[in-house]
Formats: sequence, C-alpha cells, structure tokens
Amino acid sequence: MPDAHNKTVQLSHGGGGKEMDQLIKKIFFQAFENPTLCAEEDAAKLCLNGSVAFTTDSFTVSPLFFDGGDIGKLAVAGTVNDLAMMAAKPQYLSCSFIIEEGFAIKDLQTIVSSMAKELAISNAQIVCGDTKVVPKGCADGVFINTTGVGHILQSDISVKNLQAGDAIIVSRDVGRHGSTILMTREGLTLDSNLTSDCTTLWPIVQALIDAKLPIHAMRDATRGGLSAVLNEWAKASNVGIEIEESLIPVADEVKGLCELFGFEPYDLANEGTFIVAIPQQAAAAALSIMQQFEHSQNAAVIGCVNEHRQGKVVLTTPWGSQRYLDLPQGELLPRIC
Repeated sequence: MPDAHNKTVQLSHGGGGKEMDQLIKKIFFQAFENPTLCAEEDAAKLCLNGSVAFTTDSFTVSPLFFDGGDIGKLAVAGTVNDLAMMAAKPQYLSCSFIIEEGFAIKDLQTIVSSMAKELAISNAQIVCGDTKVVPKGCADGVFINTTGVGHILQSDISVKNLQAGDAIIVSRDVGRHGSTILMTREGLTLDSNLTSDCTTLWPIVQALIDAKLPIHAMRDATRGGLSAVLNEWAKASNVGIEIEESLIPVADEVKGLCELFGFEPYDLANEGTFIVAIPQQAAAAALSIMQQFEHSQNAAVIGCVNEHRQGKVVLTTPWGSQRYLDLPQGELLPRIC
C-alpha cells in the first residue's frame, strides 16, 4: 500500500479502486485464502448436499479487543456456533466489514488474523465478502457481518423438541463474556485471570454427534445468557423447566462482579457456552464427552424438563425456596457482541 495509506484505513480504501484492491488482497485474501474466495467472482459457487443450516449475524462489540478475544474471533465463533447448535458442520462463511476512516491497519490485521485462526478450528472457509469504508464518526472502529452455511449431520434438534424428563446440561461456567466486557469497559482490575469464554464450539458438538446421542435441543447462551435460552425453550416446547441454582457453575470473579453491579450471572452473555436438552438416560454419556474438552471440564446437569408450570422456568435456591427465572429485562450491557 502507498506510504500515505499504510497506517490507517482511508476513504479511498472503500472506493473500488487501486487502494481498495490492495487492502483486500494484502489483508483479507492473504488471511482467508482459498480457491473459492480467490476466484473473485460476484458470487461464490458452493457444493451443498442434503439439508443445510443457514445463519447470519452482525458484530459491534465495544471494546473491540478484550481478554480472551476480539471482534474478529467473536464474529467467526458466533456464526460457527449458531450452525453447530443445529448440528450443522460449518462449511462456508461470508464476511462483510464496515470500517471507519482512520482505523489502524495493524488493528485490522490483528482482527483478520484472529478470524483466520478461529476458522481453522472448524475447517470452515470464508468464500465471499464485502468491504465498506465510512467517514470518521459514522462507525465505532469496525463492524462485521457474517453469514454461515453448514451441512446438518443430525436432524430433529429444535427448540420445540424438549420432552418431560430431559436433563438440562450447561457446558461450562456462565456469564464470563459479559463480565469480561464489563471489566474492560469500566477499567476494573481484579486479582484473577478472568477471560471471555469466546471460542468455537464445533469440536465438542461434533463429539456429541459422533456418539449418536439423542439430543433434543442445543443453544449457545449469548445475549440474555442462560435465562434467555431456558425461557425460550420452555415457551417453544410448552414445557416447564426446573433448575438448581447450586448446580449452575459460576466463576467466583463473575459472582463478585454481579454482586457489585446488581446483575444475575444467568442473564449475562456467553460466547463459548451452550445448553443441551437430552433424555436423562443419555445425560451421563453426554457429560463424559463434554468434560474431556479443556473448557468444559465443569460441565454439569443443572435441572430437568417437566410438564408443570408450562412455559416457565423455576429456579430452586440453595435454601430450598423457589422463584421464576424470567427473561432478562432492559439493557444490561451495551455492545457486548
């Protein structure tokens, strides 16, 4: 790139000319290189067989860089995880960038490198994309939109498939992403190693699928956290869900932040934590598989599905009292993903 343009993104980088071509070739193509992308057609030619899952998402996290990841890692993991929750092997992603004029080239390279590294975990490919540069003040650094397509390996996994007697399993401790973003944004420092749980979930999901377990539902607990997932399931399947508060894994640092700010860890966002509904007789096998993975060693059965209080989630406290675990209300934390 010319000297005048080698440190920050300029409006000319979105103008469709030489500067844009250089930006795309030297940053995006270099990181995401594959034959489909490098063909440079107006649309990618894909080979799809059988049933496919299709998802899209936009990412506007603030700050762009946080302990455990950045907006690039978040974009790839988030899209791949949405496919994984439908038991779909991630195959192809599109990726569009909206970049603010003046954004540092080195930061853009860091974000793109994070995306390439995360793609390698699931062997998915970015096969098409778009780049827009907007005037300074019209965006907050960079926004990313991704769309994903994957081949469904196990059908009949749905929010409407929960059945009485199903065990509810959480893959790891909850609330990490929201808590990490809060710490970074507020400049809080704790004597701990709290990081976001942001990661690609496909390897662990693939292991569950390969074991041919009768999974009824899966959902990654992103915005709205555990509370949102369980309430959506209870309403969609018209069942009741009971969970034991003492069984839900929560890191001490997350508990402390929630006490400080008056939040519930079950409402906070996660970006590498998912919930599984599975028949009780298969729960032990599922836990055994999940706990073999580094970040899921504290996976736990936290409750079950029943036919009472349909559409409601009931939380039993360590003291034996019960309360409804409702959908989160209001905006807990802005710009978490």
